[in-house]
Amino acid sequence: MKTAVLSCILALAAIQTASAAIDTAKVTAEAKLAPTANSKTSGLVTFEQTAAGVHVKAKVEGLTPGLHGFHIHEKGDCSAPDGSSAGGHFNPTSAPHGDPTHSSKHSGDFGNITADANGVAMLDVTVPLSQLTLTEGSPVNALNRGVIVHTAPDDLKTQPTGNAGGRLACGVIRATR
Repeated sequence: MKTAVLSCILALAAIQTASAAIDTAKVTAEAKLAPTANSKTSGLVTFEQTAAGVHVKAKVEGLTPGLHGFHIHEKGDCSAPDGSSAGGHFNPTSAPHGDPTHSSKHSGDFGNITADANGVAMLDVTVPLSQLTLTEGSPVNALNRGVIVHTAPDDLKTQPTGNAGGRLACGVIRATR
């Protein structure tokens, strides 16, 4: 009996250890932004999923100075010259378009990035796992979706896209580990 109890305790400890390793394992991905037709905008967006959320960092170059809409789009397809093949904003919860600081918004709503006088914009934000993951099977999984940089600012209210204009660059979010 003692042997059976000890075996069960050891088995449970092994399962718990394996679960903890899975929960804390970092998942990373990236999207290499390529210019759409008649654009010179390019960049790199990296994603790292941790227990705290998905940490998103971006460096985008070749922009006009000022604000540009920045969103995850529903399809990981950048084949159309104008980037339209990426579809609309990633919105698995059917929420209204909105400000990235609001809880009710598209999962792909990142608002705006701001390009400096040299045309370079940076982003560094962590998104809660309830809004975005890098986990296959999750309804808010960003893997294999598109990232779009827009020509105009996102006004954070106009439905369904924030009136952000055309598409300057497109990239597909691919797992890196």
